[in-house]
Amino acid sequence: MASTIDELTINYEEEGIVTTKELDKEILSKGAWSTIIYRYQDWDRRKEEYGPEKYTIRRYQKRNGEYQQKSKFNISSAEQASKVISALQKWTGEK
Repeated sequence: MASTIDELTINYEEEGIVTTKELDKEILSKGAWSTIIYRYQDWDRRKEEYGPEKYTIRRYQKRNGEYQQKSKFNISSAEQASKVISALQKWTGEK
């Protein structure tokens, strides 16, 4: 478990292979409840290469000095990410 927000990652290794590779992260909010958006790729065992970029938003709660993941939302493609961006820009009046 991570005790600081900077230690949080979605990197995941299985049998010596990083099956979920974190490419970048942006901290959206800090505090007892923190939100981070990650850019990542999953390992495709069949093709033996990383797949397309994906995105995930994770919410963490800090309890007893450790961050625990409480929820997540996966954005499965660049197209879906663009639709989320478009909706948020419309709602917030930004272009």
